[in-house]
Parts: sequence; structure tokens; C-alpha cells
Amino acid sequence: MKVKAVILAGGEGTRLATLTQKRAKPAVPFAGKYRIIDFPLSNCVNSGIFDVLILTQYRPHSLNDHIERGRPWDLDRSFTGGVQILQPYKGRYDTDWYVGTADAVTQNLNFVRRGRPDYVLLLSGDHIYEMDYDVLIQYHRDKKADATICTITVPLDEASRYGIVDINDDYSVRSFIEKPANPPGNLANMGVYVFTYSVLERMLKEDHGMETNHDFGKDILPRMVAENMSVYAYPYGGYWIDVGTIEAYWEAHMDLLASPPSINLNDRTWIIHTKSEERPPVQIATGAIIKDSLITDGSVIAEGAVVERSVLSPGVFIGPNAVVRESVILTDTYIEAGAVVERCIIDKIAVVGHNARVGAIPPMGELGISCIGKNAHVPAGYTVGHSTILGTDLRLEDFAAYPDKIVPNGTRLGYKKK
Repeated sequence: MKVKAVILAGGEGTRLATLTQKRAKPAVPFAGKYRIIDFPLSNCVNSGIFDVLILTQYRPHSLNDHIERGRPWDLDRSFTGGVQILQPYKGRYDTDWYVGTADAVTQNLNFVRRGRPDYVLLLSGDHIYEMDYDVLIQYHRDKKADATICTITVPLDEASRYGIVDINDDYSVRSFIEKPANPPGNLANMGVYVFTYSVLERMLKEDHGMETNHDFGKDILPRMVAENMSVYAYPYGGYWIDVGTIEAYWEAHMDLLASPPSINLNDRTWIIHTKSEERPPVQIATGAIIKDSLITDGSVIAEGAVVERSVLSPGVFIGPNAVVRESVILTDTYIEAGAVVERCIIDKIAVVGHNARVGAIPPMGELGISCIGKNAHVPAGYTVGHSTILGTDLRLEDFAAYPDKIVPNGTRLGYKKK
């Protein structure tokens, strides 16, 4: 039995605001030392799947640099699979930007076909979860399915964000509706599929000649269900989250800080592999207070600093008497002396100046998360309200519209939503 995994990693991720201004969504850092794509990649190798295609599109440079030849995941192979990163190209028979998930696979079907896989595992590159795909493949085989859709139960008030599946008693799918305005149920599509290869190739070729969105969720799977093909749901009962919004990204980090955590990153039987930098040990000065937090290599927490319910990535500096609460601070960011950071996501190599205040924990019922872009510099003494988004590369002159040094709640500075 041969299985090929195809990871769709071309997402632009506009709902992640400044975090995806300079990188694709699957390349966004997560949980201190990882990238989001590390989770499906690690699931593959932990499940014994070593033949992996990654389809990129939007700003792939960070992703390419992170994965390279796949050595951290034991995917630097040539004769027995390995990892291959593919992106749109021009050739004798022109291809173009992918217009949907199915189109992305269709344009690379020659690579998917290589090695003659029996089954193709289609994965999204921007979800956080742990799953043994070997069990999923066996379920697909036992059901003699043409396609299997992984499903999870979500709150009914959130169901309109997902493809909703209705099933019979034997888990065969009787209806599939993509993001319905009035969901008939709350069994949601996770964006994890298994196809029998011959069926996948036929469905893609047929879809290619039709006027559709060329998308698995919108077109391929609903058509298979409508044509009474053998489509089954695989019920997943573990932790899974689509970190496609600022709120979901922040909440996923807070879930890691819960007791017990959503995902046990210390589980040596299911290691999340990643490309790691060489960094010195964490340094914590006298009088610093750290509560319910994840601190990554190279971080320095100075005298009198307070870090509560936060995640610090490699090389973060928290200055003397600075306070960081309920925040996610990415690589090499400086929080200078006396600064206060609350409920923020701060991208790489940003600076929060002396005695500046960024974000706040608003009243109950409102998240109020602020997001600070890569390489942005919040000047000393400024107050930046909650629910704000600051763009990348900001400097003192970019704050000229706020001579009173107060940036109001909900401000968008240097960032425009697409």
C-alpha cells in the first residue's frame, strides 16, 4: 500500500493581519519554536508517511527556508519519497495561480501520480492538531471508500465557518454543504481527506473541464455525494483548530497554557519536529516572576520583569520591570524597561519602547487582541489601545498623527485589510 501526502500550503491568510504580510499562513510561527506547518508534517512522519508534496503559492520564501530538504522531519530522501515543494510555474502548457484547492492538485497531478500511490492524503498546511493518519487510511480501506472526510463537532454558532457534513448511521455521507448561512448541523469538515488515487484523478480531470470553483469543499466532494459515490466521514475526537484568524491564533496559544494543555508538546511518542536555531539557554534574572508560560531558548527576562500566561519565542528580551500578560511574543522582539504588553501578538524583531503600553485586557466578553507587525517599533512612552493592528516596519514618524502619544482602541496603523 502506497500513500502520498499532499499539503496545501499556499494560503495567503489575510485574516491573520500583519502576521501574513510577509509570509504564507503555514509559515507563521507557533508555540514558541514551531511553524504551523510543522504539525501536519510531523503527523505524516509519525504516521509512517514519508512521501510528501507541499504546494505553495503566496510568499513561499519563509516556508521554503524552513523546510529546505526536510531533514528535521527525516524527509531528506530521494528513492523512498521525501519532501518536495512545488509552486505555480509557466511551461509549454501554461499553468497559472491556483484558483482553488482542487486546481492546485490538478496542476501538479504528474507529481502526485509519481510512484503510483494507492491513496492520496490531502491536508491543509494551517491547522493545529495531532492525528495518526495510518488509522485514518485503514478506516478508508475498511469502508472501501472513494473518499473519506475527517470531521469534528463544532459549536453550532460557529458552524457557518465550515463545510457541514450530514451522515448516516454507518458514517456514509448523505450531504455536504460548504459554509452554509444557516447550518443544518455542526459536524464540520476538517479539511483532511483521503482519496483512492484512481478516483481522485478522474474527479479532478472532470472538474477541470467544468465551470466551477475548482475546490474540494465547494465542488469535488459535494458532487461525489450527489452522485452517490462512496464517501465516508471519519469522526475525530481530539483537539483541532484552524488558526486562520488573530482570535483563533491567540486562543490556540492560550489552550497550550491550560492545565492540561490542548496538545502535550512533551509527548515523546508523538514528537512535533521542526527546524531549530542554535540559541543559548534561557536567562532569568533575580526578582523576575514567570507564571503559566512557555519560554523558548535564547530568551532573557530581566530583573523585576513579570511574564504571565504568555508564550515567548527564541531570543525575546523582557526588560527590567516590564510586564507581559496573555501575549504571544515572536522571535527576537525587545520589550524594553518598564513597558507593559497585555493580550498582544507581536511579530519578529519588533520593539516596544521604554515605559510604552501596548494592548489591554478589556472587560469580560471582549477579547480585544492587538497585533504588532514584524520589525515595528512602538516609541517610548506611547500607549497603544486594545484591538489595534500596527503594520510592519513602523517607526517614530509613523506615529506623527498621535502627538498626545495615545493610539486609540481599534486603530489600524500602517495596515489595510484586503
